[in-house]
Amino acid sequence: MSTEFLPTTELPNPNTENLDRLSTVEMLSRINAEDASVALVVQKVLPQIARAVDAIAEKFRGGGRLIYVGAGTSGRLGVLDAAECLPTFGVSPEQVFGIIAGGERAMTRAVEGAEDDRDAGIAAMDLAKVSGSDAVVGISASGGAPFVRGAVLRAKELGAVTISVTNSLNSPLSSDVEIPIEVVTGPEVIAGSTRLKAGTAQKMVLNMLSTGAMVRVGKTYGNRMVDVQATNAKLVQRSRRLVREIGEVTTDTEADRLLSAAKGSVKTAIVMARLGVSGVEAEERLLAAEGFLSVVLEGG
Repeated sequence: MSTEFLPTTELPNPNTENLDRLSTVEMLSRINAEDASVALVVQKVLPQIARAVDAIAEKFRGGGRLIYVGAGTSGRLGVLDAAECLPTFGVSPEQVFGIIAGGERAMTRAVEGAEDDRDAGIAAMDLAKVSGSDAVVGISASGGAPFVRGAVLRAKELGAVTISVTNSLNSPLSSDVEIPIEVVTGPEVIAGSTRLKAGTAQKMVLNMLSTGAMVRVGKTYGNRMVDVQATNAKLVQRSRRLVREIGEVTTDTEADRLLSAAKGSVKTAIVMARLGVSGVEAEERLLAAEGFLSVVLEGG
């Protein structure tokens, strides 16, 4: 009898057996019904996600990094989430980044055999100089990708906190890490096509990991994006609006003057406006408050 691990994402879905014989609307209805189940499955693993968020935030507070590692769809989702952290939370591309099996070329096309290269995953951790300061998140729908397993095991050896995001119960990757997150999405609409429900679940979990950790280290004021980096016209307007609203500034001209004096830092400009202090003093107060604008403005 075979003892090969068979992830549930590879099984045929009884709800979509006749997919190719349905009308287009009915086909899409079946896909939509399957997608609707994803959020409920993610909800079941919120305690594990919370544990991971707190672990990542602890690494951030010590100056460490969040590193996603994946292959195929999982790898692309990790790279995507990491890339979005720069404009949203004002972090450097060195603090949060993704590693995908096959390298940059794999972002836009399949690199055959890349996910099976365990040694490449190990080498990627060494190249990234992973240490005990870091959090490494391995992402794999089946939890069996050798590239990802090799990477997280090497990261653990190097002292990093290791986390996994998989879509099958008792997946191999789960046993490799300290904090396993198993979002069991079940058989896909098209058997084995994990860019569907599994990918959606992974995206939701990665959103929570990065957003939750950033909130825990003071990157927001309530639900406002106060560490935004104004890298385009939309974000310039958002920065100005935040300074006006939270800093209680009456004109765009004054908001722009404060932002210029604050070297583009929305939080610094807000503190300058609200407390009537210089940019240097505003920065010192933020530093003393570990970056939490709410502590500077409201004492907690």
